[in-house]
Amino acid sequence: SMNATDLAPSRLAVARDRARQVIAGLRAIDDMAIVAAGTQPHVVCGLTGHQRTLREALDQVNATDGPTSVGAAVALARGLVGDAANARIVVVSDGCFPDSEELLKAPDVDFLVTGSRVGNIGITRFQVRRSLLDPVGFQILTEITNHSEESAECRLELELGNQVIDVVPLNLAPGQTFRKTFDQTSQSGGRLVARLNSADALAADNTAQALLPGREQIPVLLVSAGNLFLEKVFEANSLVRLQVATELPEVIPQRTLVVLHRQVPEKLPPGSIFVVDPDGSCDLWKAGDELESAVAVKQDKGSLLLANIRLDNVLLPAARKLEFNSPPQVLVSAQTGDPLLAAVERPEGKILVLTTNLDQGDLPLRIAFPILAANALGWFSGLTGDLQEALPAGATFTYTLPANQPTDDARLELSPPHGPARPIALEGKETTLGPFDQCGVWSVGWKLPERVTGAQRRGGEAEPAAPAPLLEIACNLSNPAESDLRTPEAVLTHPAPRTLAAGIFTRPVWFLLLVLALVLTAVEWFLYHRRWIS
Repeated sequence: SMNATDLAPSRLAVARDRARQVIAGLRAIDDMAIVAAGTQPHVVCGLTGHQRTLREALDQVNATDGPTSVGAAVALARGLVGDAANARIVVVSDGCFPDSEELLKAPDVDFLVTGSRVGNIGITRFQVRRSLLDPVGFQILTEITNHSEESAECRLELELGNQVIDVVPLNLAPGQTFRKTFDQTSQSGGRLVARLNSADALAADNTAQALLPGREQIPVLLVSAGNLFLEKVFEANSLVRLQVATELPEVIPQRTLVVLHRQVPEKLPPGSIFVVDPDGSCDLWKAGDELESAVAVKQDKGSLLLANIRLDNVLLPAARKLEFNSPPQVLVSAQTGDPLLAAVERPEGKILVLTTNLDQGDLPLRIAFPILAANALGWFSGLTGDLQEALPAGATFTYTLPANQPTDDARLELSPPHGPARPIALEGKETTLGPFDQCGVWSVGWKLPERVTGAQRRGGEAEPAAPAPLLEIACNLSNPAESDLRTPEAVLTHPAPRTLAAGIFTRPVWFLLLVLALVLTAVEWFLYHRRWIS
């Protein structure tokens, strides 16, 4: 909120001016420290009476989009002054933080107000996720709040890859919050941007961004003597590139999902395998007789494979009894305890087994069947419908470090939307990134050494493009407290502290004596020329 421009040029600039007045009012016996109350409060300058040092330190306090932590900063300041007599803590702020009115009551705290009761409309939430039902669908979760005492009109624009995908006119009552989930489709994904055309005092919450992961085509090889249900359920998925064969080929292309309908080789090939209605044994299980009147009585509701699926009490006729060599993950079991749907994680690839006969039951006619097929594709390919979360300003992120470096002296860096990159230490398996104190898209990537690019330039080759980012993270203000620019009335009417009573009497003693000597000399000169003294 200190970036607001209701006080020209900004609240932070006005706050600096007020702080300079405090520095100018220091006496010779006074010491002062400067503490920045950002996302992580820190001491900018320790206790000193040197005004030039204090002014230079004050100029180092820069604007960020992170939240304010005034309470923690005051606690840090109290630790600096300790038990010093007559110590005062001067808070220079707009008062737009929790418990600001309680802080006014502290006997050792003075408040310099740099705010007003200006209204503001801001995007307080913006997230995106892939749909669990539609392979190329996604949902945008949006929240916009009118932090003002008057009604306001504005327009919300949603863009994906610089293309406008929706425009919503808004008319918000005082204090009203607009919430909506937008359903859209896109296979390629990209950068989503929400914009408000509101000309208010804070620009940071008029724009929000989120990253939509793309969907890749999934090659599927269906090995079957013929089953219309399986063919149609995969053909209906726009991400599937389907091939049908009557026999399992000797060579299977890499990254291909193999669907075996009834045909089971003695040894399952490496890779991802989906077995439906197996008719024989293999290296992972031994096939037994058919289960009589198998009914699904128990399912693993926490599994991604069964998301949005209810199979309780569903009849699955002619299901095959399987005895696994190693215990599988049983997702659906019959009344006898035998697995009807089971998953096996092996080093060579994942295995999913559905033991029912599709031709004799009504499972293919239920809505659960295409959802199960879509869930299986997501499970095999590692895709989920979870949020790729856009972080709020001031948050941190736990990042798993890459296993390999492109060169021995390549540096891993975190690049903010603006300003220089920040180095990332390559120690351990994980590291904490942040806090993210700028709104926009951050990226993690390798910085190649200068000698590599320099040698290529000297050889006459064009300088190579920078390596693609290893990770991108969207960061938005997403903080209703920071979007609400209305300084509490109690803070605005609080009397100015006596700390600002700067004047000639705050000067050192030698300065006062020098001024007194000059005054006496001037008086004596005046009296002498008037012949009032000799």
